[in-house]
Amino acid sequence: MKAIQITETGGPEVLVLRDIEAPVPDDDEVLVDVLVAGVNFIDTYYREGVYHAPLPFVPGLEGTGRVAHDPRGEIAAGTVVAWSDAFGSYAEQVCVPRDRLVAVPEGVAPEVAASMLLQGITAHYLTNGVYDLKEGDSCLITAGAGGVGLLVTQMAAAKGARVFSVVSSDEKAELAREAGATEVFRYSDNLAEVVRRRNGGVGVDVVYDGVGRDTFHESLEAVRPRGTVALFGAASGPVEPFDPQLLNTHGSIFLTRPSIGAWTSGEGEFRMRAQAVTQAVVDGTLRFRISGSYDLSDAAQAHRDLQARRTTGSIVLHVQD
Repeated sequence: MKAIQITETGGPEVLVLRDIEAPVPDDDEVLVDVLVAGVNFIDTYYREGVYHAPLPFVPGLEGTGRVAHDPRGEIAAGTVVAWSDAFGSYAEQVCVPRDRLVAVPEGVAPEVAASMLLQGITAHYLTNGVYDLKEGDSCLITAGAGGVGLLVTQMAAAKGARVFSVVSSDEKAELAREAGATEVFRYSDNLAEVVRRRNGGVGVDVVYDGVGRDTFHESLEAVRPRGTVALFGAASGPVEPFDPQLLNTHGSIFLTRPSIGAWTSGEGEFRMRAQAVTQAVVDGTLRFRISGSYDLSDAAQAHRDLQARRTTGSIVLHVQD
């Protein structure tokens, strides 16, 4: 089968299309013919070696496709499914843990199905777990026009929270407003001061920071005393080590580095969050923006565009028709 295989970690150029052996599922897995694979920032972390995976490996964690073979015979061949947390999804076939599969409802576009779970579940646990937003709360979202940023904005706005979004262009600002942002700001050295002024002179209840190094200290400044900073990504690079006393200086604030693994580890938690996201897509309360569709062979360009912040919403790789 054809797959993107990484034999050494590094830049996008290490994403090479190769012919490799097809995977064989065990009893806890289902073999799926991949139609569309989702592309996420976590894929770049594995590619660069920030997150470790034994070499060689096929990147990618989510997608949509048709069931090719279920060793248990529980899922019929041809069933259209989506998944998250199935390493090796940049390929014509992938073995998916059966507890990470969901059926794709009729009418959901393949591009949406391929990108709705990882980003959707991330947005769900941020707003329904890391900090349970409620009506009247306030939040700040960096990378506000990114895939997760737009979803967090929609979920937060639906809860009646004030949403302050940070973006880098006029086009992205308009997308953030369409998603429900109360106000939209540009990146600046006085971002925290501007946010506080627009929030009645006080810090926000929670900051959802997907940028990392470039915005981290502004995030600490922008949150209220005993508020929460959720550092869920590092688009600009990892945050440098710091003295925990800094959290006290900013008002005994809480800092967390959440992950989808930890926030779907409870009994039935993955299914609960996946079903909530899927239902929201079906009933139209959660809208996914697919800004880029690439062929599997163009995975390197997809990574370049993602890391250069040339994309908005979600991007995908078309693997098979």
